[in-house]
Parts: sequence; structure tokens; C-alpha cells
Amino acid sequence: MRLSEFDYRLPAESIARYPAKRRDDSRLMVIHRDTGRTEHRRFYDVLSYLNAGDCLVINESKVLPARLFGVRERAGARGDVVSVECLLVRCISDSVWEIMVRPGKRLRKGDTVRFTENGDFSAEITDFTGDGLRAAVFRCTGDFMDRLSELGKMPIPPYIGREAEESDKTRYQTVYSRVRGSVAAPTAGLHFTDELLREAADAGVRVARLCLHVGPGTFRPVKTDDIETHTMHIEEYEISAECAALIDETKAENGSVICVGTTSARAVESAALYDKAAGRARARPGRGSTDIFIYPGYEFRLTDALITNFHLPKSTLLMLVSAFCDRERVLRAYEEAALEGYRFLTYGDAMLIL
Repeated sequence: MRLSEFDYRLPAESIARYPAKRRDDSRLMVIHRDTGRTEHRRFYDVLSYLNAGDCLVINESKVLPARLFGVRERAGARGDVVSVECLLVRCISDSVWEIMVRPGKRLRKGDTVRFTENGDFSAEITDFTGDGLRAAVFRCTGDFMDRLSELGKMPIPPYIGREAEESDKTRYQTVYSRVRGSVAAPTAGLHFTDELLREAADAGVRVARLCLHVGPGTFRPVKTDDIETHTMHIEEYEISAECAALIDETKAENGSVICVGTTSARAVESAALYDKAAGRARARPGRGSTDIFIYPGYEFRLTDALITNFHLPKSTLLMLVSAFCDRERVLRAYEEAALEGYRFLTYGDAMLIL
């Protein structure tokens, strides 16, 4: 398939710069795949489409304040001060992280980036890991995560068109985020409140919790015209035995597995394993790495419904949604959403595909 097949016109005024005042007051477009019918609701109505015995799958990954600003230091260099922006991508080992840097051409092996005036929080570039990324050894006084929380900024996407603010520390996290490790929020989950999750449980809806740490691949552009030649960045995930059991119980009882976001769907589909005895796919518990790339033609094995936001043109996220629901129908729904005044992207409105 060609990249141009996933393009659409996204008006600048449709991009949400801030979230809704209440998480669950976002708008919700509902698409019924069997009939093609669409409905326009509010997110707090989402439970009216779920039944007792269904299973919501949520991603508990927590966004790191992963954006750091510092100054390059180079042994033997004089008067050559370079301002540097770093984005922590993933932890390789105790003090070694894979990072993105800007300006990349001005940093080489052996360079140190100092993030504080006295140098008590710094990183030394030790290697190039490919795809424009680098390995760096971080050194700091005190607990690393505490210092990161003190100095780092939330890595809200650049298309929002503003710097991260104090409110983003909470609003760019889901209410159920628990495990630190993502560089971008699993945005479909931003609409849920604690109250909504309690109501779901009270209504007999199972809630399965997994973790997939969102990496830079989620916002990197596809650079190949033939999308099948695109390579996804590897992301780490973990599915507990309890989560796998809830998914399997739901499938065995003919309930629906509703993945909250493309990240949950990618983790679930990465862990799907066909069971000959059961005659269906089952969720395999454990930790793993995935570079699964889901685009039209993919056959979903465990995902029955999807809650998601409205995504960028030509993005892998839009391709996943188009694989779950007919591409032309999705693009028509996006056009309708723009006309109806829906808010797009990270802090925008939601879509439920049944």
C-alpha cells in the first residue's frame, strides 16, 4: 500500500492544544463496523456500549519527564558552547539510556551534556545505536528519577504548538499510569477517570492491565512510499498472568476485548498465540519486545473493539486504525469529525470502533 492512501486534510484549528476540562467530557465518535453507522456522543457515554463480561485492556505505562535541556562539553574544546536538547527513549541498563539529541550533528562519542550549572546531573555519549539515536551514561547526585522529575519536562508532541506547562504533568498521564518508561502518553486512556473505571467494574466489565512503554516510533514519520518497507521502532511490553487470564476468560465466554488505545492493541496482538486445542488465539503472559507493524490486511486475533484518538495523516497509528476498520470508512469518519468540530490528536477527542 502507498503512504498517500493514508493522507487527509487536517486543519490547524482542529489540533487540540489543551485537553478538555474534564477528562471524560471529550467527544466520542462511535463507529459500528457491521453497519457503517456513526454516532456522536460524549466519552462518559462509553460504558453504554460495553456489556458485563467484556474486558477493557488498559496500558499502565507512565510518561517520563523525558525532555532535558543542557550544554555540551567537549574535552579540549574552548569557547564552543552548544545548547542541547535530549529526549530519553528507553533504559538500556542501570545508568545507560538510549536518547535522541538535537542538534544531532554537533554531538559525538565522548561528549558530555551538562544539565545543571554545577554539573551534578550530566550524560556522556558513549555510542551510536542507529536510527539517529545514541547511548549515554547518566551521572547524577541523588536518585536519578527524582532528579529527572526535578529537571525534565513532559515530552508533549511538537504539533501542540506550545511548551509543556505545569498542568501537563498530570493531564499528560492517564489516571491509572503506574510504571515509568514512556516518552509519549497512551492517549486514548487520557479520557478515563477513576469514577468511570469504577462504574465499569460495578457493571461487570473486566479491566485488564498491561504495560507497553511508548517509544519514539509512535510519532516518527513514515519515510517510505511503500508502507510495507517501513520498520517500526522496538517497544518493551509486559502482560501479567492475571491480565492474560482476564483476556482469555473474556474470549472463552464470547465477551468483547476492548483495547484502550493502539498501544494496548499492539501489546495484545504481539502476545497473541494460537491454541489448537481451544481453536482460537490466547494471550501469552510475560515480557517481550515488539516491532509489530499493523496496517490493512492484518487479521486481529484478540482485539474485538478499539478506543482511540484521531491521529496524524500518514501515521502508523492511522494505519493500525485503518486495519481494524475499513480504511475508506475511517477517512470518511475523519472528514466528518473535522466538519463536526471534533478536536484531533493527543489532547483531542476519542473514537470507539465496535
